[in-house]
Amino acid sequence: MPKMKTKAAAKKRFTTTASGKFRMRPANKRHMLRRRSQKMKRQTRGSEIVKACDSILLRVYMPYHR
Repeated sequence: MPKMKTKAAAKKRFTTTASGKFRMRPANKRHMLRRRSQKMKRQTRGSEIVKACDSILLRVYMPYHR
């Protein structure tokens, strides 16, 4: 059976932690930042852990990142 391919879009947007969870960057931090509040811009700094219900689908997209 051939190898499964990793989705290129998921590979660019998510990384795997040592415990097997997925890490992502928060949304809405790319452009039009003038109209966003300072609180919203501050809260979207850094990275977040993907929720468990969404990480099930990510395991299908990224089969070799365990």
